[in-house]
Amino acid sequence: KKSILTVPTGFVLFLKAASMLAAEIEDKKHEKERVVNECFPPLKLSGLAVQELQDLCKELHRKIDVVDEARYEVEVKVARNNQEIQTLNGKIVDLKGVKRPSLKRVKKTTDDMLGAFTDTTKHMKADFKVNLKTVKKEEDKVKLEEVTDWRKNVEAMSGMEGRKKLFNAGQ
Repeated sequence: KKSILTVPTGFVLFLKAASMLAAEIEDKKHEKERVVNECFPPLKLSGLAVQELQDLCKELHRKIDVVDEARYEVEVKVARNNQEIQTLNGKIVDLKGVKRPSLKRVKKTTDDMLGAFTDTTKHMKADFKVNLKTVKKEEDKVKLEEVTDWRKNVEAMSGMEGRKKLFNAGQ
């Protein structure tokens, strides 16, 4: 009897992708080695005298200095460009200003306004007219009282009806 193994299609694709990834990594590794060998040939140090080795080191140091200067100049340019980009972005934001949404006029009743501040479970009717002062029409009419001479009634009001006469008589 032959046993047939059924392998899911997704698993086969996974194995194929893994093998392709491994091959790609190997290709990148070989490409990197090739470029390094082209750009930087191996140094021939055998058979060189001390003076020639020192000259070679000085030449390599000069090349390193040139590369460092170029790297520094590029860094300065990048920093300057980044700063300029930031200032221009700031100017753009300033020119645009703050976006304000267009507001719609909404008419609300007193009940709607109170509903926003109070609990919605308690429906409270508001009548702001209750707190207003009421004016009666009768109060508008000035009550006319009899105008009398206040000096005539001083003794009666003071409660000393006969005592004032006794005081005046004693002097």
